[in-house]
Amino acid sequence: MTSKQFRVGTFNLNNLALPGFEFYGDQYSAAEYEQKLTWSARQLDRMKSDIVGFQEVFQREALQALLAKTETAQGHTITMAKGAGGGPGLALATRFPVVSHRIYTDFPKESWLSLEADKAPIPLTKFSHPVLAVELELPNGQHCTVVVVHLKSKRPMMGRHIDRSDPVELAKGQARSLIRRAAEATALRFILMEGLRDRRYPVIVMGDVNDNHTSVTTQLVTGQPPWESWPFRKKVPVWDTLLYQVKDIQARLGYGDYYYTHIHNGHYDSLDHIMVSEEFASRNRDRLGQVTYVSVFNDHLFDQTLLEEQIERWKSDHGQVVATIELADKKG
Repeated sequence: MTSKQFRVGTFNLNNLALPGFEFYGDQYSAAEYEQKLTWSARQLDRMKSDIVGFQEVFQREALQALLAKTETAQGHTITMAKGAGGGPGLALATRFPVVSHRIYTDFPKESWLSLEADKAPIPLTKFSHPVLAVELELPNGQHCTVVVVHLKSKRPMMGRHIDRSDPVELAKGQARSLIRRAAEATALRFILMEGLRDRRYPVIVMGDVNDNHTSVTTQLVTGQPPWESWPFRKKVPVWDTLLYQVKDIQARLGYGDYYYTHIHNGHYDSLDHIMVSEEFASRNRDRLGQVTYVSVFNDHLFDQTLLEEQIERWKSDHGQVVATIELADKKG
């Protein structure tokens, strides 16, 4: 990287935990833990990211041990948000100075949803995983907020004694997960507006949003672009609050789109995303920089419906995404 370029990456570690620590009724042996650290460190060295957002981290000590095994991230500073109720948390590791950080566990009250106006809100007021927002100083002195997220998965929310093979109960469980993910995306959108609206200030959102880039829940986070027929003056304040998918940039860089970060039951999906505010969007004439390249490290994933093998439990079942951002020359 040159002084004008930096890389930002997102990495779902798939339950990074110390050996002997029980999670979801399971735990790593000492040998499996070492395998997980070695494999994950190799992936980080391939990513070469100056800023990395992590999901599914149980302990800071485990993440510190992982970074110590790398060649490219040993000196990174860790900022962590512990998971709720002993669950996995999120973290950000960076070589840039950390100015401040905030952790959000509750939805802002103004973002609570109700099915009808003036009716009681849906009783969803907390994130299933915390939201971590870290303010950094970039190489050119510009400050930037990086937000690491992990929205509710598509896994059906079902009671312990419910028959999971019952198609009606399964549909109800999937609907519950969708409603929760939509509520989380709405609350996240509200939080992001503080940094996006009426400010010439770059924001990067990254993480496992557990849906593809065209889904309603993901678009709740990015915002809806203005109608083409609107006059320019009406479009400007809407552009100011949008986030732009680096996936779309990746697809336009070549003749093919190879962006998938998860394979489940034969379906190739893009669940892990990096989104940037208009300050890093190439079509913005007043941009502070722009995304110039996007890499997806997914060669360890394979369709388990076509093979008798399974992904080793010490590997991640997600691909990693890295975006290269080039800072613009300062004007004046």
